Amino acid sequence: MAKPLNILISGGGIAGGAFAYWLLRAQPNALITIVERAPALRLTGASVDIRSTAVDIIKKMGMEQTIRDHSTKEEGMSWVDSNGKPFAIFRATGRTDFQSMTSEYEIHRGTLAKIFFGPTEERLSMIFDETVDHYDQRDDGKVDVTLTNSKTTKTYDLLVAADGLGSRIRGQMLGAKPREQIHDEGVHAAYFTIKEDMLRGSKLAAWHNDTGGRVVMLRPDPHPEGRTRGHFMCVTTRDDVETKAKLNQALKEGNESYMKLLEERYADAGWVAKPVLKAMRESDDFYCSIFAQIRSPRLQNDGAVVLLGDAGYATPGFGTSLAIMGGYILVGELLNSGFEVSTALKRYEGLVQPFVKKSQGDDNMMQYLNPQTWWGVWIRDTILWLVAGLKLDKLMIMVSAMLGMQDSQLAMPDYPWPKEE
Repeated sequence: MAKPLNILISGGGIAGGAFAYWLLRAQPNALITIVERAPALRLTGASVDIRSTAVDIIKKMGMEQTIRDHSTKEEGMSWVDSNGKPFAIFRATGRTDFQSMTSEYEIHRGTLAKIFFGPTEERLSMIFDETVDHYDQRDDGKVDVTLTNSKTTKTYDLLVAADGLGSRIRGQMLGAKPREQIHDEGVHAAYFTIKEDMLRGSKLAAWHNDTGGRVVMLRPDPHPEGRTRGHFMCVTTRDDVETKAKLNQALKEGNESYMKLLEERYADAGWVAKPVLKAMRESDDFYCSIFAQIRSPRLQNDGAVVLLGDAGYATPGFGTSLAIMGGYILVGELLNSGFEVSTALKRYEGLVQPFVKKSQGDDNMMQYLNPQTWWGVWIRDTILWLVAGLKLDKLMIMVSAMLGMQDSQLAMPDYPWPKEE
């Protein structure tokens, strides 16, 4: 029997939670420590969804129904004009093999992370307000990890970097600044809870575009007291260096600077922009970030350090599913290799990296979907109106299903998981 692994996970989010679940399934006596920069598990943030092979994985975890029970209950997406009148509605498909913009598993990021950690939280050690400062790869295959605040250094069999877009571990592994692997998609987003039901009971999300790549969105919130999730998205073109620089600077300075910039940018925006700006100021969970891909040339260091989830392959719209798949495959390869870490990491990279590159594909979709000019918005609206009116989206799904096609899947080995105790 293999000696229990002693593992440090940097990051207490979805990727870290999925990995911890499967590791304790594969090796129940494994020692897991998680360091998380936040003072507690984050329960705020955007809604995320689960697609492709990740759907099969949550079923294997026995968590599908729990995730459905805690979903946002969003039924589809409605595009609205400046008066709030819908002109195109795309509903969820009701299927898991073909999903629309609204997934069958639409759930808030923090809620999903909490569900993943539920079965394991008493079997691992969680250290909050802490990060990894640096690591030193040892000749014996282990890794020495030094923490930022406590300054302590401990030896582990494996260091899992699940610490997001700006992963310092990724930067050290590649010998480069973390931002050098960030592929900017020209989208900045803000998320917050509105303390009233601005959708008036509707379970359809509402999306409105103004010129200049400005988006106001309202999404359902499952809270019983009647709330709404508010979103502002700022979509910039590659040539608009000035606007992008202002957004990045505000993001760097913090929430107050970012909210001030949003108030300036959306001062003359239509629909419900003004009341949403007011609600933004009254919220207590404001969060802002960029949409970006991580294009890392490597996912492991030929030793005992590995990138997982957004730290290695952030992909807006598909990143949560990739994180779930990545955690499953990483542990599966540890299991297949008899918990020989270096071999498992190479196999993991060989399976995941090609699929990631294929999945990241066209990064101009948000620019197409959110034009800068009034005539661009008009053309986009007309196309959406035609597609929705003629039900071309449903026709395409029906034809694809008849031909046996489905959403892009990652073929995985059949890992010999031990039976649950």
